[in-house]
Amino acid sequence: MDVAPGKKSRRLSKADRRGQLLATALEVIRAEGADRLTLGHLATRAGVSKPVVYDHFGTRSGLLIDLYRWIDSERIETFRQAMAAGRKGRDETIACLADAYIRCAADLTGEFHIVGAALAGSPDKAKVYDELLDQCVVMFVSVLSPFSALSGAAATRLCVGLVGAGEALSAAIVRGQFTEADAIGTFAEIIGRSLP
Repeated sequence: MDVAPGKKSRRLSKADRRGQLLATALEVIRAEGADRLTLGHLATRAGVSKPVVYDHFGTRSGLLIDLYRWIDSERIETFRQAMAAGRKGRDETIACLADAYIRCAADLTGEFHIVGAALAGSPDKAKVYDELLDQCVVMFVSVLSPFSALSGAAATRLCVGLVGAGEALSAAIVRGQFTEADAIGTFAEIIGRSLP
């Protein structure tokens, strides 16, 4: 949101300000590209002083990491809401999970991958990526638990393997080895056959 010169932005709580800054950062990436996203430019676009942005993120890398996490949590929440929007049977749940995961993981045009590419070279990227994969495992466990006899550590181990399979299939799409439809169908089959 741009603020006219001379106008002050309204006072927000720290959490609300952070959300506003992340939403504005995403707008900058969509409209101008990741290279334009600097802390100073974000401050201008959000209508706040540079110290406010620096207080929230510290560095450009810190901003990109927080944005990466925020985009991922938004995607996971959207998926959770879709899954909760109506009682789905086992096969429909598996099909939805396979479709959503492969489409998100193989989409190199979305903001998630644009931000990830901008983070290339950041020593924290691998740590954040692992953290996001762990969140996917938790999501898989919660979505699949009603249809599995496994629980606890066994369910987590299975879902680690499933997420790994989803990542490998998504990478194969990016390399041109599979079509998206083939990867989704294969992933749904892997999930279905893996559930005890």
